[in-house]
Amino acid sequence: MDVAIGSIHLENPKTALRTKEEVRYRIAEIGIVPAIRVGSEDDALFVAEALAAAGIPIVEISTVFPGAFHAISHVAERLPEITVGAGNILNIETARRCLDEGAQFLTTDGFIENVVELAIREDVVVFPGALTPTEVIAAWQSGADFVKVMPCDPMGGANYIRSLTFAMPQIRLIAAGGINQRTALSFITAGATALGVGSDLIPAEAIHSRQAQRIQELARRFLSSVASGRN
Repeated sequence: MDVAIGSIHLENPKTALRTKEEVRYRIAEIGIVPAIRVGSEDDALFVAEALAAAGIPIVEISTVFPGAFHAISHVAERLPEITVGAGNILNIETARRCLDEGAQFLTTDGFIENVVELAIREDVVVFPGALTPTEVIAAWQSGADFVKVMPCDPMGGANYIRSLTFAMPQIRLIAAGGINQRTALSFITAGATALGVGSDLIPAEAIHSRQAQRIQELARRFLSSVASGRN
């Protein structure tokens, strides 16, 4: 399935991405943005490699843990074919540091206007967080590439995304917060462009025990849900 977002088509998922348009297209095409919280460069590299082997060459590294900046830099340098981004950004200083370390996209849990403005100036993909229709519209009008709606689960789950996409079909939404294997399909059929998924895709114990096959099987299940929902 080709994703209707610009005119780019990525023939090889292992190709290193160089432009904002390519990164944006990959996120929309894959439909999964794995969010990880890791404390070391080796953990980040392990997760990124496991996900890529299963068909998800994307990883969003949370900035809440010490060592996050080094983890972003490590993945960006060692695995250039992986689209690495930074998550849980709270201020422009953190956003700037993540870009300096090689982040190819930025995401926040709320609408932080100056972070969006920085991303636009630097020609980098950004998807700010929003919850209410007013916040979603404000985030989209600021120039965001996507709007991350979170937390979805306590707001009605897929039904809430369906309501937003019905009212605002032109806005590309990434659903996040409480999404799991059982609900992933319903979020895609509700109109989400992509899903932000954390521990249900990358369990902490799978990282600690280096269970690459477990992560890969979960990744394939989520990818299957995206494909089924779009078809």
